[in-house]
Amino acid sequence: MTRNPNPAGAANDPCRNESAAPHAGAASTHAPTRAEIAAEDGRCFPGRSYAEAVLSPIYDSAKHELLEPMMAIHRAHLVMLVEQGLVDAGTARKILAGLASIDLGEVAASRYDGRYEDLFFYVEDLTLKAAGEEAGNLHIARSRNDMGVTMYRMVLRKHLLDAIEAAQLLHRVLLRFAAEEADTVMLAHTHTQQAQPTTLGHWLTAAADVLERDIARMQAAYERANRSPMGAAALSTSGFPISRERVAELLGFDGLVENSYDAIAGADYVSEAAAAVQLTALHTGRMVQDLLLWCTQEYGALRVADPYVQTSSIMPQKRNPVSLEHARTLLSYTAGRAQTVLQMLHNTPFGDIVDTEDEMQPNLWAALSTLRSVFRLLANVVGTAEVNRDLLLERARASFANVTELADLLVREAGLPFRTAHGVVAALVKAAEARGIRDVRDVDPGMVEEAAQKVLGRPLGVPAEKLRLALDPVHFVAVRTVRGGVAPAEVRRMLAEREARAAAMAGWLNAARARLAAAAQRLNSACLALSGEEGGRG
Repeated sequence: MTRNPNPAGAANDPCRNESAAPHAGAASTHAPTRAEIAAEDGRCFPGRSYAEAVLSPIYDSAKHELLEPMMAIHRAHLVMLVEQGLVDAGTARKILAGLASIDLGEVAASRYDGRYEDLFFYVEDLTLKAAGEEAGNLHIARSRNDMGVTMYRMVLRKHLLDAIEAAQLLHRVLLRFAAEEADTVMLAHTHTQQAQPTTLGHWLTAAADVLERDIARMQAAYERANRSPMGAAALSTSGFPISRERVAELLGFDGLVENSYDAIAGADYVSEAAAAVQLTALHTGRMVQDLLLWCTQEYGALRVADPYVQTSSIMPQKRNPVSLEHARTLLSYTAGRAQTVLQMLHNTPFGDIVDTEDEMQPNLWAALSTLRSVFRLLANVVGTAEVNRDLLLERARASFANVTELADLLVREAGLPFRTAHGVVAALVKAAEARGIRDVRDVDPGMVEEAAQKVLGRPLGVPAEKLRLALDPVHFVAVRTVRGGVAPAEVRRMLAEREARAAAMAGWLNAARARLAAAAQRLNSACLALSGEEGGRG
């Protein structure tokens, strides 16, 4: 694509029908002729419908997200051209002054009017007007292809870091919450049925572990996105002796996308980020679903703080946990936007996809921005929620979910094979149900012996006190000290390890941001030196 040779805004433009406006009123009953389409949409680039559907939305996105990265690329590329002896210092100073004279606020406030194909050509024209024809040398050994992908990578890395930062906040809240609830005994469910006692701290640690892996996936996506395509030009690099490494250094990239075709065609950095975002949204949504269930009066385990609930317009008693409901919806939205990115890549040719990315990348940025907001919301909701510990413990004490430990006891104390012990306990549960017993505390040791007599034809001889203790959920969790188990001591050991890993993740984020800040400073110093305001190479 090239600059529009006939700017639509020019008064003498023969290509456009400036009085043409979209039809209003009754729908047309016939297919328009070529002449009618030309009269309505214009006679040369850009057609009105093309501008409305494609160019204007892309321009609006670009002026907000790509303008600053574009200016940084201009400066970094210029510094490299001077250092490589491809542009003289005098010309470079003019170009730098021209770039500095551009009112970025005015550009950001502008609307697409068809005079330029896109933001790149608008900024290029402003630079040429400010610095003269010599400013055209700024485009030596580069293309909109490598520039476009570089800008997308620069914007994506920012959104990834912002989302990772918010995810780390939620992760720290989950770990703190897990430490507070390490002794909170509750029932775990499988197949929606009461299964075994656990602790809320153990559940929260599991949720934190999933989020930690999601953070790791986003970190990996960042590290692969943070590679510079600059110097690939259209696809084959350049005959000029440029330094791709120097531009990468000045722009804060951790290295190059070495193969120049890969640099402009390999969009897997986008799909990897989209996949990481989608997985994170799906996984976080599962956690939110459980939290919503726990907020019901029937479950009664969790109370969301007042800033995050709303009442009903007609039912005064309602405390609707709408913050969690909206989080669930927004996570679905995030997963959908990420899927849109993946779908847009489907069947895209293995070549320059800058035009595809013009519309694909904003979906990914929106997904990451939403994910960041949801993480921050959830950190506050989870971090201020109250747990009904007494209710959870009472529910666990009454439940037959404790009887797995009774079967284990019969293996240890009576020497039974586990499958036989399982049969004895199953017979006990059936007998209790037949007697209408709904609370396991109403099961006396004599009933255990009766079940054994029925299954084994002999008594067990296990002390009654041990039989009662086996049905206590606090005892159930306390003895499960196997690595990764639900015992509070084991949960605290796991949390100590995870706190150390959380500190390492925070260190990674701080280091990544510091490298970008240092690169920005190097670029600024190099430009100051080039303009004569500061000596030495940055």
